[in-house]
Amino acid sequence: MPHPATGARLKCEIVTIGLTERLRRAGCVFAEEEAELLRAAAGDPAELESMVSRRVAGEPLELVVGWAEFCGERISVSPGVFVPRRRSELLARGAVLRTPVGATVVDLCCGTGALGLVVARAVDGITLHATDLDPAAVAVARANLLPVHGHVHEGDLFDALPRSLAGRVDVIVVNAPYVPTAEIGYLPAEARDHEHRIALDGGSDGLDLHRRIAAESTGWLSPGGCVLIETSRRQQDGTAAAFGAAGLRAEIVQDDDLAATIVVAYASGIDE
Repeated sequence: MPHPATGARLKCEIVTIGLTERLRRAGCVFAEEEAELLRAAAGDPAELESMVSRRVAGEPLELVVGWAEFCGERISVSPGVFVPRRRSELLARGAVLRTPVGATVVDLCCGTGALGLVVARAVDGITLHATDLDPAAVAVARANLLPVHGHVHEGDLFDALPRSLAGRVDVIVVNAPYVPTAEIGYLPAEARDHEHRIALDGGSDGLDLHRRIAAESTGWLSPGGCVLIETSRRQQDGTAAAFGAAGLRAEIVQDDDLAATIVVAYASGIDE
């Protein structure tokens, strides 16, 4: 007779195999990994069935389990709010590298607050502010940033920040929408159907917000401070040009493994 623990393990394996087949038939590329995550997240068989049904119906895995992994952090997510993508890890790493101890950091268009959280976990003593126009994003960012004492503000870009920060921000990290309006319909359904349009639509050429951020950032940066912003390889020159036109020195950074591109723009230092 098999040991009870062995029987339980076999039962779990059979359940996982069944889930895997259902997920695979629904088009989930990483069906085995998703089955394990769903099984681990479910409190009981009824909840597991509900979660699997939601996933098979096309709901993003992150919303089904309630979190997304980003730079080793478990980020809480919420319906409609932009889910952090792996490619944005280049942006997070770049911000960490350029943030000095004790700096003032702003996570602009923060969504879940994932970028700000990664920087706050990695760099000691920073003061973190985050902004978003979407009330749903503000709510989930406040929950995510509570452990690092982040200040989350609701409003339009820099208008949401306390005026006392003007000229004192050392690092601005931002993943603003950069999908051209006409291309929203071509996005994967998980983004197109489950994230608020305000988190995706970047205007006619995708760079409307990039130009606004470039023009407005100079009044908020400290001498020698910098802005790091995600863009695409196709749009990188336009993003860099916008910051150059605002008087910042812009450089383009790419990561082929992540298929990621960012622009880093520096304000002049005191001695320059």
